[in-house]
Amino acid sequence: MTRKVRTDAAGNHAHIVSTARAAIAADGVDLPMREIARRAGLGVATLYRHFPTRTDLIGAALAGQVAACRAGMRAAQAEPDAWSALSGAIRQFAEHQIRAPGLNAVLLGSHPAGDAFRDDRRANAAALERLVDRAHQQRVLRRGTSLADVRVVLTAISSLRPTPATRRPDAIRTLLPLLLAGLRSPDR
Repeated sequence: MTRKVRTDAAGNHAHIVSTARAAIAADGVDLPMREIARRAGLGVATLYRHFPTRTDLIGAALAGQVAACRAGMRAAQAEPDAWSALSGAIRQFAEHQIRAPGLNAVLLGSHPAGDAFRDDRRANAAALERLVDRAHQQRVLRRGTSLADVRVVLTAISSLRPTPATRRPDAIRTLLPLLLAGLRSPDR
């Protein structure tokens, strides 16, 4: 009987995290805890038993996103072609912005749940700097383009908002190749 309860509790925990990740990704971090519990098909007390604070729940929801970013940057670092590595990392960032804007806002903003991932952000920033340096060494990045310029590209992607005529994912998919073309050396 005890084993069954633990299995159910573990299943509830994973289900809450999965539901919260999807809900926050789509609707933002301000979604009420009771709404996340409702979407998970569980009572609010069950949600609070697993996650005593909103920050705990948001941190658990972010963990998967951070792990995916970490894996993507490792893959980019391992890519021998500097342009494929840098543009791939930027494309991955854009895809995260499309799929999970609410989670990214927490991770990149000032929400307390993002604090737990400060070291990951620093590691990704250092990895991006290495990608930019390598792209300059292989002369695939437009001359004069700095790390700050590449960060502006990432900021442009993350700051896009939908308009009445254009959905955000469509706008990002339109902007991305234009930004990448601006970064790439015209000699390549």
